[in-house]
Amino acid sequence: MSGRSPQGAERTAARRSDPASRSAPEETPRRAPGPGGTAPATKPRNGTGTGTRRPALLTTALVAVLALLALVSAGTGAYDIPLGDVLASVQHHLGLGGAPLDRVGESVLWNVRLPRVVLALLVGAGLGCAGALMQGVFGNPLAEPGVIGISAGAAVGAVAAIGLGLSFFGNWTITVCAFVAGLITVSSVYLLSRNGGRTEVVTLILTGIAVNAFAGALIGLFVFFADSGQVNQITFWQLGSLAQATWPKVLAVLPCAVAGLLIAPLYSRRLDLLSLGERPARHLGIDVERLRLSLILVVALLTAAAVAVAGVITFIGLLVPHLLRMANGPGHRFLVPGSALAGAVVLVAGDLAARTIAQPAELPLGVLTALLGSPFFFWLLRRTRRKQGGWA
Repeated sequence: MSGRSPQGAERTAARRSDPASRSAPEETPRRAPGPGGTAPATKPRNGTGTGTRRPALLTTALVAVLALLALVSAGTGAYDIPLGDVLASVQHHLGLGGAPLDRVGESVLWNVRLPRVVLALLVGAGLGCAGALMQGVFGNPLAEPGVIGISAGAAVGAVAAIGLGLSFFGNWTITVCAFVAGLITVSSVYLLSRNGGRTEVVTLILTGIAVNAFAGALIGLFVFFADSGQVNQITFWQLGSLAQATWPKVLAVLPCAVAGLLIAPLYSRRLDLLSLGERPARHLGIDVERLRLSLILVVALLTAAAVAVAGVITFIGLLVPHLLRMANGPGHRFLVPGSALAGAVVLVAGDLAARTIAQPAELPLGVLTALLGSPFFFWLLRRTRRKQGGWA
């Protein structure tokens, strides 16, 4: 006879029939077999999935649109040049065949149009990339070089160089002055907008408003004391334009823009870690303050380079990163270089519109971008406020 009592046998049977008393392996749900009797394979998290195809497709599309817009912009204007002739002339100058245009066409294309297209590409790429970096550094979607006063501060440096007749760095004087003023501005905004170890959205915007107002007052003083020639130059910085684009200006801004655009993607992984929060980023080995200081220098370099040759052009750095986030998510590995490409696309298209909408007159490029960007900023402000449940 077994030594187990009837009551013990009943308790054992109850435990076997009770789902709560089963072991962990028995509780683990099993994947239902597929039609062939085998469990369906799971989608890979990395590799050639949709998450890696989409950035490649977006990058290819942006490059194709940018190339097409550049060619169309180079051929469109008061003196129209067919697209095929533009391609033939470019191929001829590159030694790839093709044929040159007539004397007037060559002069218009290579001395007027192409410097302007290349300058729009560099300025747009710099502003778009700077906007993505600013939003990653400050950790909020409303940061942008123009909104928080960096563009205006850099313009003060450029206007001061014009108004005071400074020339201690030759052709680089305006760029250097714009860079120093932009760095001072972004550092001031960063320090004033921090509270309790984090950057508040409202404080950031209000600080930017104050900095923009102060910068406007300084520019007004320089206008008051400037002569007529200097006033025309200062007006150019206030409105933003690429009408005075030349190859020497392209060469002056090229090193700053290229250096900033090459350095920025190197910080993509650290920006992704910083988006988790300051404390988790520190636990993962990120020197947060050093990272922010480095990126602030890069943002000041890109913004100063843009302002030094094109004046104040706002909202590119705010609008472009948000459109890319909507298309591909917040990952900075694509967002930073993608914002540079998309910024170039937006500014080349904006410059083309500024030249052609009101022919024979030309709209100021900074005014046009502000007219289009302001409604987007208003929508974004309301959307952010609604998601956070108010500012209080």
